[in-house]
Amino acid sequence: MPHAQCPIPNFQMMIIAHFLAICIGVSLGLIGGGGSILAVPILVYVLGVPIKSAIAMSLVTIGAVSLIGIIPHWQQNNVNFQTALLFSPGAMVGAYMGARLATLPIVTPTLQHLLFVAVMFVAAYVMLRNSQNKSSANLELDVISNGVDAQLLTAEVNSSPSFYERIPRWLAVPTEGFGVGILTGLVGIGGGFMIIPTLVILGNTPIKEAIGTSLVIMTFKSITGFAGYWGHVPIDIDLMLTFTLAAAIGMLIGAYLTKFIEAQKLETGFAYFVIAIAIFMLFKW
Repeated sequence: MPHAQCPIPNFQMMIIAHFLAICIGVSLGLIGGGGSILAVPILVYVLGVPIKSAIAMSLVTIGAVSLIGIIPHWQQNNVNFQTALLFSPGAMVGAYMGARLATLPIVTPTLQHLLFVAVMFVAAYVMLRNSQNKSSANLELDVISNGVDAQLLTAEVNSSPSFYERIPRWLAVPTEGFGVGILTGLVGIGGGFMIIPTLVILGNTPIKEAIGTSLVIMTFKSITGFAGYWGHVPIDIDLMLTFTLAAAIGMLIGAYLTKFIEAQKLETGFAYFVIAIAIFMLFKW
C-alpha cells in the first residue's frame, strides 16, 4: 500500500491540523454535519495531502466519529435499524462505485476539486435554507444529549407532495441512498445534510430518529467509500489515525457544549463559513 508519497508536514503544521481536527469533531457534535467539508480542506491546504488522498482519509475520520455518535442515540432509542438497513446497502454500493470512479484517470484532481467546491456551495445553500425556513418547516429538532445537535430541517414538499407520496418507500430510500453514496465516494461529502432530509421526506422518519439513523448510514458508507480508494491512492496511515482521534475528541467536546449552546443558531454562520472556504478553494487551486 503506497503511503510514503504523501508529503510530510512539519511539526507546527501537524499541531495546527490536529487542533482543526478537534474543531471538526466539535462541528459534528454541535450541528451534526460539516465534517468532510472541513476535513478535506484541512488535509489539503494545511498538511499538503493530495486531494484524492485527503478525500479517502476524511472518509475514515467521519466514519469513526459517526460510529461514536451512534452509541448515545441507540441508548435513547433514536436509531431505526430497519430504516438504516433499507438505506445503507445502496449508499455503501454507491460510495464504493463513486470512489472507484474517482480513482480513474478521467477524474483528474482538478475535476474532483471543482466538484468538491460545487457540493460545498450546495451544502451551504441547504444549511441556509433550513435555518431561514425553520418557522414554516415546523420540524424542530430537540437538542440531543450526545451532541449531534438540533437544527430545523425544511421538508419542503409543498410544491409536489403527491410526487413523494407516489414513490414506494422501499424504492425511494435505497435509490436516494445510492445517489448519496456516489457523491460521498466521488468527493467525500454527503453526510447528514443530505441523508437526514432524505429520511424525513422519503422515509417518513421523525427528525430525532433520522439523526441517529443517519450516523449508522454514514459509518457504513464511509467504510465502503474508503475501500474503493484503498490501494489506488497514497494514504498516510499514521496521520489518518491521529487526525481521526483528534476529531473524536472534538466530538465529545461538542456533545458537552450542547448543554450551554443553542447550536441551531450556529448553522447560518457555519453555512457562510463553508461558502468562504469554497471561494478560497476555488481561487487557490
